[in-house]
Amino acid sequence: QVQLVESGGGFVQPGGSLRLTCVASGFPFSRTGMNWYRQTPGKERELVTSISTTNIQTTHADSVLGRFTMSRDNSKNTVYLQMSSLKPEDTAKYFCHTMSRGQDQWGQGTQVTVSS
Repeated sequence: QVQLVESGGGFVQPGGSLRLTCVASGFPFSRTGMNWYRQTPGKERELVTSISTTNIQTTHADSVLGRFTMSRDNSKNTVYLQMSSLKPEDTAKYFCHTMSRGQDQWGQGTQVTVSS
C-alpha cells in the first residue's frame, strides 16, 4: 500500500522560510521520481517542482524559481521542499505526489499560509 505523508506546513510571515517533508512507503522509492504540487481553493493543483531518481530537480512553476529547492534522501524514503523568501501568493495546500503501479498517488497535503 502506497503512503505519502507530508508535514512541515504552517503559518509564516512574508520573507520567511519553511521546509516541507514527505515520507513515502509502499513502493521502490529510490527508483521513483517525486513531485510537489500545491492547490488553493477553487483552482486546479499546480505542479511546483519534481525530482528525478538521480536527484535532478526540475522547477515547473516560474514563480518559485530561485526560492524553492526540492531534495531527496533515499536512505529515509523522504523528499523535502525547502521554501524561502515566501510570499503571500505561496499560500496553498502542498501535496506530495508520485506515480506508482500506473496510478497517481497523493499525500493528504500540508497547509502553508504566508501572511503578515
